Amino acid sequence: MFETRQGEMLLAADPAQLPPDGQVVFIGRIVSPWTSREDCPKNMRAARETGRPGTILIDQPYRPGLQNLERASHVVILSWLHHAPRNLIVQKPRHAAEAKGVFSLRSPARPNPVGLHVAKLAALDIEAGRIGIDAIDVLDGTPVIDIKPYYASTDAFSEATVAGRDEK
Repeated sequence: MFETRQGEMLLAADPAQLPPDGQVVFIGRIVSPWTSREDCPKNMRAARETGRPGTILIDQPYRPGLQNLERASHVVILSWLHHAPRNLIVQKPRHAAEAKGVFSLRSPARPNPVGLHVAKLAALDIEAGRIGIDAIDVLDGTPVIDIKPYYASTDAFSEATVAGRDEK
């Protein structure tokens, strides 16, 4: 259990205790240099600044799905942030003056703790199920839900903003 901050709100029922309504499977795990939350970078920009790469290990049955992934310079990784609390619906980030709804944040604490990471593809060994990436902002052993190629032509919006957010 964790302590809530002033202004935070918990759900009445912890989603981790509810029956699942989808058949999500983990297709592999992330090999990361980060073993504690305190050391783990808060986002991919901070992870890149460390200069420490990561690896994704894909389980045997899913390795044929890696065919042609080398055509992508960058990949989108969906992970399951299995250490994050799932019942915190209103959060007060340390840097924020006010509490915010979970769906207005990129925090790992959410009803379904799905992580979204865009990484540069550095290496691919389909037979071994190894994907080398430039950086990662999750703990070692984090489960992987999916991998997709990143398409700058459709995934990037230069005009995208979040009001009140400093995007330095």
